[in-house]
Formats: sequence, structure tokens, C-alpha cells
Amino acid sequence: MADDYPQPDLTIKQKKEIAKWFLTNAPSGEIQYIAKDIQSVLMDEHVYKMAVSEAFPLYNKAHMISLEMPNRTGDVLITPFGELDDIEYLDPRTCQVATIDHVKQACKAVRPATDEELPSSYIEEFRGALDAEVLKYVTETYPKGTCAVYCTHGKDIEGPGADFELVVVISAARHSPQNFCNGSWRSIWSVAFKDELQEMEVTGKMQVGAHYFEEGNVQLDAKHECRDSTLLQSPEDSAVAITNMIHHHESEYFASLESSYSNLPDTTFKDLRRKLPVTRTLFPWHNTLQFSLTRDVTKELGIGK
Repeated sequence: MADDYPQPDLTIKQKKEIAKWFLTNAPSGEIQYIAKDIQSVLMDEHVYKMAVSEAFPLYNKAHMISLEMPNRTGDVLITPFGELDDIEYLDPRTCQVATIDHVKQACKAVRPATDEELPSSYIEEFRGALDAEVLKYVTETYPKGTCAVYCTHGKDIEGPGADFELVVVISAARHSPQNFCNGSWRSIWSVAFKDELQEMEVTGKMQVGAHYFEEGNVQLDAKHECRDSTLLQSPEDSAVAITNMIHHHESEYFASLESSYSNLPDTTFKDLRRKLPVTRTLFPWHNTLQFSLTRDVTKELGIGK
């Protein structure tokens, strides 16, 4: 029998990688709970500290978490687009740089951004106008949402005649662990300003996640990508056009999610169960709680309004 042979011990590296996998794959808002469980299971503080030091920065950036700055001037989003080094992140709206403690998921200090860390005044016209429009949209659409607009290419351009790129990041989370439910919405919109073509190319990546764990474990992790384009205009008109595009595609995607999951009782759920189980009693598909689940997801994420 296989049980008669001793199982080889895991190396420190293997233990760290396993712990890191569980941490980085934690649902939205749940990494701290999983970290506590892993710490008690590992019973090795050295391995635990190695795992969390590597996993938390990856998790925070992937989930684009929002942290309040200590001077209460706003929130800073933890994203690769604002990352200056391992612990410093730019908030382009307030022109500040936040120092982050990844494991505690807290902002420790802020400082003014230097001129080298900020875009030129020409680029800032486009970035600032787009930030204002997106902020208005996010405030109206996502009760728990935050956003930021970064310049990822051509930030030193001083005037027309060259291409540059802005990235819009939207992050919304609704955490309600006491009700066994957490959810998040993340979208990234890359806007390439093509000066020669007088065109703006928009590429969007959207991701929605939800986790229900009352007497079970139900997770939703859906992703979608899209592309669009429009004419390059003044900073203000470009900002309105881009924001309208974002609004259109995000609303369309969420509507498609609602449509897909409203059909679950008649399709996917039935395929997961025998037509006539061993109890010889048919499952009451006409009385499922699917529509309540869809409604709860909408409510918890605060979207689709």
C-alpha cells in the first residue's frame, strides 16, 4: 500500500510556492483571512514571511486595491501603471506619491511627486480632462468605485505631433464577509492617441468577480476584452468621447452577464445534475433561487444601475 511508504518532506521553496499560490488566488478582500489560515498551517514563520512578502504585492496590484492616504487628500490605487518602485505609487490626480505597506494593505506616508514623475503640461491637459470625466462617471455608476488616469507613454511630449498613451483604471469592491459575500469589478482602458491619423484607439479589459460562501463555495470570475476607436479632438471633447465609450462597453458587458446567468437554471445547472437522481425525485427547477443570486450580485457590486 502507498500509505506504508513515508511521504517526502516538502522543501522550503515548495512550501513557500504553495502558500504563495493560495494567497495570490484569494478572492477579493479575503487575502488577510487566508494569510492567517496559512500561518497556522505552516507553523513556520520564516516560510510564512517569505510567502506573504512576495504574494501581497502581486495580489494588491492584480486586484487594484484602493488605499486611503494618511493626509486624507484622497485614495491611491495600487496598480502597475502607478508603480514607481516596490513600495511607492503615484496618485496622478493629487500629484502625490504614496508609500505602501503591502502586507498590512495600508498607506504609510505621502510626498509630493517630482516633475520627472509627472507628465508635461500638454499631456496633463488630456489626462486631467479625461480623469474629470471618468471620475464623474464612476461616482454615478459605482458606489464603492475609485479610478485613476495614468500616462504610460509619451509623458514628456510638449505639443502636437507625436503619439502618446493614457490608461484609465476603474476599481470597485464590495466586501461583506459578515454576510458571506464579497465582490469586485476591475476594468483597464488603454487609449492610444494617434497624432498622424488624428484617431484614438481604445482597448478595454474588464473583469468581474463574486464569492458567496454561506454553507458552500460559489465563485464567479468573468473576463471580457473589447476594442473601439474615435476621432482625436480637443482634450475636453476627447475626454467625453472616451468616457462615453467606456460607459457603453461596460454597460453592454454587464447586461450580457445578466443575460447569461439568467439562463443558468435551464442550461448549466441542469447539466451538473442527473435527470433523475437516486432519490427518484425530480429537482424543482421551476423554484430555483437563480434570479435572487443575479440580483444579489448586482446589489453587492453596486453596478448596472
